[in-house]
Amino acid sequence: MLALPAQPPTPSIADLKEIPLPPPVPYTPQTAGWWVLLALVLLAVLWYVARRLHRWWRNRYRRAAQKELAAIELALADPSQRQRALAAVPALVKRTALTWAPRDAVAPLSGEAWLGYLDRTLAGEGFVRGPGRQLQMLAYGSGDMADGDTDALLALLHRWIDDHVPA
Repeated sequence: MLALPAQPPTPSIADLKEIPLPPPVPYTPQTAGWWVLLALVLLAVLWYVARRLHRWWRNRYRRAAQKELAAIELALADPSQRQRALAAVPALVKRTALTWAPRDAVAPLSGEAWLGYLDRTLAGEGFVRGPGRQLQMLAYGSGDMADGDTDALLALLHRWIDDHVPA
């Protein structure tokens, strides 16, 4: 005869046992190395933020010059203000250079020496041989410029304001 397996007893709620919980894990690091690493990361972040803030503060004159050059561009569109706007361009360039360059080195410059100085602060020869030559004509008020020459000069000045470096 075939033996049937014995039936297991019916489970009862009384047979349940409490499952032990793992010990609580704190969220704070337990070793000093993690605290040192955290301090180093915070110092690196603070250093980066300070450098960016310093660069932003140091370049505020560039933002002001770009804003003034944009206002000059708007004035150039109005025929009644065109001559006055063109006359303001060389003064803007000189003021911008005087904000970061030594006054005694930049203030007395004019003519070819001034254009050469501007070329030394920006890669290329956009002032001596390019559209920047128009600055001399505008500084002494000798006439008007064609629209194409004006656009080329303004493009050069936008690039110069953004990218110039001390000579």
